[in-house]
Amino acid sequence: MSNSKNPESLTDRSDAMISRRRFLSGTATGAAGVAVLHKTVADITIDPTKQQGAPPAALGERSPFEKPARKVISNILSTTPLQDLHGTITPADLHFERHHGGIPLIDPDKYKLIIHGMVERPLKFSLDELKRFPAITRSCFIECSGNTGEYFRADRKNTPQTLRGLTSQSEWTGVKLSTLFREAGISSRASWFLAEGNDAAVMTRSIPVEKAWDDALVAYAQNGEPLRPAQGYPVRLLLPGWEGNTSIKWLRRLELGEQPFMTREETSKYSEPLPDGRIRQFSFEMEANSVITSPAYPEKIEPGWLEVRGLAWSGSGKIVKVEVSTDAGQNWSVAELQEPVLAKSHTRFRYLWNWQGKPAVIMSRAVDQTGYIQPTHEALRDERGLGAPYHLNSIVGWEVRADGLVYFDVKSWA
Repeated sequence: MSNSKNPESLTDRSDAMISRRRFLSGTATGAAGVAVLHKTVADITIDPTKQQGAPPAALGERSPFEKPARKVISNILSTTPLQDLHGTITPADLHFERHHGGIPLIDPDKYKLIIHGMVERPLKFSLDELKRFPAITRSCFIECSGNTGEYFRADRKNTPQTLRGLTSQSEWTGVKLSTLFREAGISSRASWFLAEGNDAAVMTRSIPVEKAWDDALVAYAQNGEPLRPAQGYPVRLLLPGWEGNTSIKWLRRLELGEQPFMTREETSKYSEPLPDGRIRQFSFEMEANSVITSPAYPEKIEPGWLEVRGLAWSGSGKIVKVEVSTDAGQNWSVAELQEPVLAKSHTRFRYLWNWQGKPAVIMSRAVDQTGYIQPTHEALRDERGLGAPYHLNSIVGWEVRADGLVYFDVKSWA
């Protein structure tokens, strides 16, 4: 009989069967760390439990074997467990928190957002009225400008969470701020707006109007549900890529004007004297940053192939490249970026490394679409001075010891 309808020859099938036998018998080389089983199906069948499972929790719960948690630094600050997460979206209950006057309890039925100042029509919106406008959803990170700053200590037992845990990413839903500004008819002379929160601190920031026309959002939902109270319920401002406290939580008022609304105290707080005598002011954008999340303290690794994994992000747009060094920055190799790669968003990267069991220092550095390269701590210190407490996005490393234990490389912060 003709075998023309079957392109696979007997020899091809025989080779395929031999290759499969070799793999199952353990004579073929498999992926690193994958054990080959020499058992029949009957030998490896696991008898399922016959006990009735627990009823589902009202709001859903994680498995009791999974225990990621925010780390509370103080009564106004907690960090995200970056090392325990996968993908790029942070569960709402693990989003980092930073408060200036506690978390207010706001009745959504009584909520109002006022837009006034240099506008044709001062307006007051209820929550329901905001939801009637066309909705938009976007994923982006929020990062505290003090990430790796005031509360950071150069301790070899730092984790990714204590090192860079003041950044989180969510899917945010709301109405474009530009839509509301058009509704109010803002003056062509208005170049700044004041955003004011409804917390006890009455947190305010002055923002250039250009950001409203770009990508600013008045958000009322996070990861598909209403905002959590600690994230600004019922409404917050969202300024993608800009330092966290510009995205005012519990938003209640927007005032348009020709000049920044900052007080002398605020001007001093958000101004950084540079070594050359200049003053760095209104440094809104968060620069390109990255952190290796595994291997990291307190992991212990074994010799052989392993995947170096981490996160990179930039407030200036997309991450276009991440490089990994396994020799304390002497040589760099390009890591693989994991899709999706979105603008002003966390991007996962991975790099396959064959550790030979010798001491090493692993580092990552990010490059964004503007060409900006994440600097060393020494370079950042030379540019900004020793006292700069914000926007500390320098390269950090992990020390891998000969016994496989991993610690934060304190020298990378020298």
